[in-house]
Amino acid sequence: MPELPEVETTVRGLARYLDGERLTRVELRRADLRRPFPADLVQALTGATVTGLGRRAKYGLIHTDRGRTMVFHLGMSGRWRIEPDELGAHDHLVLETGSGHRLALCDPRRFGSVDLVDQALLDQWPTFAALGPEPIGDALDTVHLLAALGGRSAAIKTMLLDQRIIAGLGNIYVCEALFRAGIDPRKAAGKVSGPALARLVPAIKGVIAEAIEAGGSTLRDYAQPDGELGYFSKRFDVYDREGQPCTRCAAPIKRITQGGRSTWFCAKCQK
Repeated sequence: MPELPEVETTVRGLARYLDGERLTRVELRRADLRRPFPADLVQALTGATVTGLGRRAKYGLIHTDRGRTMVFHLGMSGRWRIEPDELGAHDHLVLETGSGHRLALCDPRRFGSVDLVDQALLDQWPTFAALGPEPIGDALDTVHLLAALGGRSAAIKTMLLDQRIIAGLGNIYVCEALFRAGIDPRKAAGKVSGPALARLVPAIKGVIAEAIEAGGSTLRDYAQPDGELGYFSKRFDVYDREGQPCTRCAAPIKRITQGGRSTWFCAKCQK
């Protein structure tokens, strides 16, 4: 599933073709993805001008001058294709602009979603209202983690995947951040010390920033809108490296299952 850096990379790629552009044509090539497209999507967007793009957690935002924002989620395998020569069977939403650009939302498994939300109510939209702070920016700090994790018996790895604690963190980057901070993913969240959480905050921000710079991590179907592949996967310290030597101590990387998700870590470096 595309995670936060992949979505951020996607939004930045789309901005080059959509920001300030008038949407001259909006085509739905099927009725739904994971759920039906908004009934008024075509009417609301056709003729609208894109006033900016953004991201919240793993959702992309396309703002318009009509006070409506198209919110998209890429699901398991979704991606935007820019200037496709031909539309394929899995291109389910197509946008065309006054400058002649064409962009297609491709989602073979159809686990993605598209919503239309009033811009003034974005923060109150139920999906966003329940989210914690973004992992990059000043809102995420040691004070927040101490308050959110205090007294919690669930494993720190599991808690960091809870979007109410931190918005947008996924399995890849939680594994990598915990390794950088030297924290055992199995440790009860409430027992992680203040100094350890103080190490974790910059570890999270650092791994996310580096992944965005690298264009994300290419896993299975993900690619950037221009078709280029992200290469942060070349920098993984622990993720998907079971049995390989730790980049710090050379001990073999271990893999366990937590909450139905695989966790990779170094038992020697992470305490």
